[in-house]
Amino acid sequence: MTLRLALPLLLAGVAAPALLSAAPPQTAPVVADTKAEDARLNAFLDAAFDANVALSPESQTALGLKTNYDKLDDYSRASGAKRMAMAEATLKAMRAQFDPAKLGPQARLSYRLFETQVERSRRQFAFRDYGFPVSTNGSPAGQIPVFLINNHRVANVADARAYIARIGEVERVMREVAATMRDQAAKGIVPPKMVFKPAREDARAVITGAPFGPGEDSTLLADFRKKVSALDIPDAEKAKLIADASAALTGPFRRGFDTLFAVLDAIEPKAKGNDGAWSLPNGDAFYAARLAQNTTTDLTADQIHQIGLDQVAAIRTEMEAVKARVGYTGTLESFFDAIRTDPKFKYPDTEAGREAYLTEARAVVDKMMAAAPRWFHRLPKAKLEVRAVEKWREGTAAVAFYNRPAPDGSRPGIYYVNLANMDQVQKIQLEGIAVHEGAPGHHFQIARAQELDGLPKFRRFGGYSVYSEGWGLYTERLAKEMGAYADPYAEFGMLSLQMWRAIRLVTDTGLHAKKWSREQAIDYFKANSSISPADIEREVNRYINNPGQATSYMIGQLKITELRKRAQTALGDRFDIRDFHEVVLRNGAVPLDVLEEEVDRYIAAKKG
Repeated sequence: MTLRLALPLLLAGVAAPALLSAAPPQTAPVVADTKAEDARLNAFLDAAFDANVALSPESQTALGLKTNYDKLDDYSRASGAKRMAMAEATLKAMRAQFDPAKLGPQARLSYRLFETQVERSRRQFAFRDYGFPVSTNGSPAGQIPVFLINNHRVANVADARAYIARIGEVERVMREVAATMRDQAAKGIVPPKMVFKPAREDARAVITGAPFGPGEDSTLLADFRKKVSALDIPDAEKAKLIADASAALTGPFRRGFDTLFAVLDAIEPKAKGNDGAWSLPNGDAFYAARLAQNTTTDLTADQIHQIGLDQVAAIRTEMEAVKARVGYTGTLESFFDAIRTDPKFKYPDTEAGREAYLTEARAVVDKMMAAAPRWFHRLPKAKLEVRAVEKWREGTAAVAFYNRPAPDGSRPGIYYVNLANMDQVQKIQLEGIAVHEGAPGHHFQIARAQELDGLPKFRRFGGYSVYSEGWGLYTERLAKEMGAYADPYAEFGMLSLQMWRAIRLVTDTGLHAKKWSREQAIDYFKANSSISPADIEREVNRYINNPGQATSYMIGQLKITELRKRAQTALGDRFDIRDFHEVVLRNGAVPLDVLEEEVDRYIAAKKG
């Protein structure tokens, strides 16, 4: 969980830093014509966003730009400090130059959200030493190749040369990462023991094959060769580019990986175990800040733990009902075991089995897209693709995740699924996962946010985990209304995903606030879920490495569901689900208190 605090710009996945407490809503009256002042604020905030993006070559590429195309980000600790100082300076300037009373409602909300964002970033910055650059959630050894493969387009020789330069930049990046890890270790902040083996294995997979050794092209060389081969240039020039890329890979790139291996070897003996945040210096305060960040509420660890226990009990009741419908007479725990082990709930552990999964996942997405106009006023314009996680990063990649599209349309939204071991993949969960990561889940929210007109960039590209993941989880149940889960086993699969997120509330708080062991969290997970043992271990490892983030899903879903029920009760026949979804999605990602205000405003306007 690398806390690189900047204006929230998502490069991969869905969660940007959520920030602490929201400022109270502005109550000053709005002047009659605010268009000029609103536009001036948007321009001011966009200039600040652009200045922040200018510090990140990787963000520029993710946004479809080719500025600093031959550079990777600054991974040093100084970079985070510089970004925080910029944010503070921007906040000070905004307060000096703009009066919220002279802004329209949307601009006033932008003012408030930026103010809140910086205040929350300030709290998180106090714990900037606590984010592990290398964890079971990923490391630069895998993230940089993913970035180059998915984001670095090669349309000409200059682009190819920039790709080669970025390969060479890895040596610097790994020096910066190693320096951070050594500094953290000196302060008693060391990754858990279970991090080191998979981190090494994934890194070694990147440097396997040509030009590092015999065999087929390594992952990056294969990508570079494919991109260069598509250029309309002489074969001799292509060969020279490929040779230069090979030299960069075996030179600075490989030296960078050796630097990473060396720091892992140096600090691994200092790892004390697989304990939660409570074991870190000032760990209780760190975890409290993480919960506030990831839920945008003041809920305590004890309160979240109890919410989780209540949700686990409620979902077990729903599961019992589905179990009865399919005629299973054993206990729920034995039903979990049957689903884990019965071959009829699995795909073959072959390439054909993997392709069958992807084909069915794409069909679910297509079905949801076809039904969506009856549930949404507007759909995202960006395309959505379903892909398997690349083999060389299967060991540390999540079970499934979403990569946002490029704003210029050059890259689609991508729903990734980890198909490392098909024996651990459950057919019954396919629909629910495709809904959450694809349509109408993350794609409908994240891609749509980028396309919102009239909002400053920090709102279109920023995020709050509790909002984005809450939306994704909400859509898993929404999909049943939209025609998904016709098979009761598929409905049970959806409930198992819901249970998964309820368990997160219990295990995350258990690990980090109640001193649960890793084994205790795994046992609780297994007792209440049909999820495979491999996925359970991967999940618990994730929670240990990223305190608090896992609580965002169900806390967000419960709020969205509560607000929908409130609107339905208040409006009766005047309630239109498309209107409600538009209210939820039209402002981009917002804290839960802001979302509640927007829904209440919609209800009042509709009733009036």
